[in-house]
Amino acid sequence: MLCAALNLVAAQQPAQTPAASSSKQEPAQEMAVKDEATTSSVSDAAKLRVNVRLVLVRAVVRDSSGHAIGNLRKEDFELFDNGKRQVISNFDVEHVPSPVSAAPATAASTAPVSSGEVKPAENPPVFPVRYVAYVFDDLRLNFGDLAKVREAAQHRIDNLPATDRVAIFSTSGQTVLDFTDDRAKLRQTVESVRTHPTRIQDTLQCPNISLYAADLIVNKNDPQALQMAVNDYIVCQGLVSFGPPGVAQQKSGLLANASSIVEATATQVLTVGQEDSRSALRVLTDIVRRMGALPGQRSLVLISPGFLTPTLEYDYSDLIDRALRGQVVISSLDARGLYVIVPGGDASQTGQMDYTIQGQRFPPVSHAALEIQSASAESDIMSILANSTGGVFFQNNNDMDEGFRRVADTPEFWYVLGFTPQNLKTDGKFHTLKVSLANHQKYDLQSRRGYYAPRQAIAAADEAKREIEDEVLSSEELHELPVTLHTEFFKPSEGDAKLTVLARIDVKHLHYKQSDNRNQNDLTVVTAVFDRNGNFLQANQKLVTMRWKSETLQAKLASGITLKSSFDVKPGRYLVRVVARDTEQQGMSAENGAVEIP
Repeated sequence: MLCAALNLVAAQQPAQTPAASSSKQEPAQEMAVKDEATTSSVSDAAKLRVNVRLVLVRAVVRDSSGHAIGNLRKEDFELFDNGKRQVISNFDVEHVPSPVSAAPATAASTAPVSSGEVKPAENPPVFPVRYVAYVFDDLRLNFGDLAKVREAAQHRIDNLPATDRVAIFSTSGQTVLDFTDDRAKLRQTVESVRTHPTRIQDTLQCPNISLYAADLIVNKNDPQALQMAVNDYIVCQGLVSFGPPGVAQQKSGLLANASSIVEATATQVLTVGQEDSRSALRVLTDIVRRMGALPGQRSLVLISPGFLTPTLEYDYSDLIDRALRGQVVISSLDARGLYVIVPGGDASQTGQMDYTIQGQRFPPVSHAALEIQSASAESDIMSILANSTGGVFFQNNNDMDEGFRRVADTPEFWYVLGFTPQNLKTDGKFHTLKVSLANHQKYDLQSRRGYYAPRQAIAAADEAKREIEDEVLSSEELHELPVTLHTEFFKPSEGDAKLTVLARIDVKHLHYKQSDNRNQNDLTVVTAVFDRNGNFLQANQKLVTMRWKSETLQAKLASGITLKSSFDVKPGRYLVRVVARDTEQQGMSAENGAVEIP
């Protein structure tokens, strides 16, 4: 991201640098400012704070009526990593108010009457507080299920709260509508969603092996699944004919190669199916990453009949980790509704007979049994994503209107538990997690099932950078440091404007380290601008090195210092966010501002 120039202004002494300073006496400067893009490294003290990997676990606790409980404390939770109890070092209770009653961000803002005259803005613009991304799995949805969920989605859009922004995506990538409150565009986009069957959904294939059966044959070496596929191959190729009842007679010598042909077909199906599933997870990951840059509550709703993720555990674990760190709640809606396997098969499909070839060792599993197992396995990933991120999994219900209501509503309360694994090896292995309640066993607890250790060490600088960026892309205000925010704008022409953000810092009330007769501390200050829908536009980062003399700090900085950031924008509504962090106190402040440029 490109950063505009960021100018420093001291309230009582502009550009506070001692007159005696020279280029050869740079260490004696009382203050130095360095402009950087937000992708640059942050201060060393911030690095020390995140020099280990923190595992975050979101937990939702509900009573017997399904209402989220929000009055628990850290002492009420127990957390286990691979069966070993962990010390919960980070604990936070998140409260999500109703979108109807949620208040917009407020700030001290100024707006000009003309080019040289400004006055305080009386009615700051209302900005969104919740973002919901609907992701239609058009690779796997059939026409009938898609029609039902499209209609329910339209009903949901008709009742969209004014503070909500909605986006529409599909796993094929054919449908993309970014976050908006334009109901007409949303309705049109939902109506345009079409099915795009995957390459493995070919009923003319012989044998017609499902991804679930291919996984059993190739990865799990299941003899029953193999024998069933061999039987199907024999029938669809016409390699046997039937004589007396129950006796299969060979018609071709190709029967001897049936097993190898089936295994080769299963391998091909598995390869294609894995890539389709990997593509779906990649789309979901990209959307979660996109939503991490939104300043508000974030929910992703996956609308799908389910899909399989053989050998892709690390991929969806990474998706879960990104969602947790980005505060994105993933919910799932099973578009199949009340799912029932018809004994003997669907009337629209050609039935096949299970029979035993003479001399086979393992009796084949029935088609109906395999379909039931496959349906259950396909819903597992949807359940895992919802349970791990605090979302809702809606299944076995034909009321899609109710389903959309449930999956779009985030729980009113949830808990974020953090712990630092001891001696964590970068081996990529899976760690099981268990969260339990010490004294509230009657409650229902929902949390992630585990995480994967990193495959390589994560640089401390990268962790530190992500920590500050996460706060910039949050909507919560923090007040650990004395920071206030003001905005101004100037219009040089009808179609252009200059937005100025002033961040005033009361440096006298910061904590300092005494060294070399100086009061030492460093500040990292990031200023970001978002549009009316919460889409990220621009950001500046400034590193302020402070080495104040005591007389300067006490006598000349009563009004603090002011950081001035300027952005070239167009007329419109904007949300401004300033995040500051110091090295000594290791505290952070985040302030929100809103401005409307006519």
